Amino acid sequence: DVQLQASGGGLVQAGGSLSLSCAASGFTFDRYTIGWFRQAPGKEREGVSCISSLDGSTYYADSVRGRFTISNDKAKNTVYLRMNSLKPEDTAIYYCAVIPGLDFMCHNGMPYWGKGTQVTVSS
Repeated sequence: DVQLQASGGGLVQAGGSLSLSCAASGFTFDRYTIGWFRQAPGKEREGVSCISSLDGSTYYADSVRGRFTISNDKAKNTVYLRMNSLKPEDTAIYYCAVIPGLDFMCHNGMPYWGKGTQVTVSS
């Protein structure tokens, strides 16, 4: 079974930085898209950033572009999200998810999800 373990969340002041990691196990996909999603209280889950294992193509939500950076260490089966210039509106539970295949996509229909990690940004 595919398992995704997210870590790195915490409490940070506005303007600060955090790095999230998501380690995948039971992972035999050669081609996949993996990424980060978040859900704030009372809001729908949204895609934050995704990356393709095929060519490194990336997607960033408009709200995080320029502040967040996604990277993927395929040798370690680990995807990272570096979050800079954090804002209170970035407060949410962050989840990682993966979908096998060649097509690059970043949406809530990803078949494999990890448990989330809480990110709280204080003003």
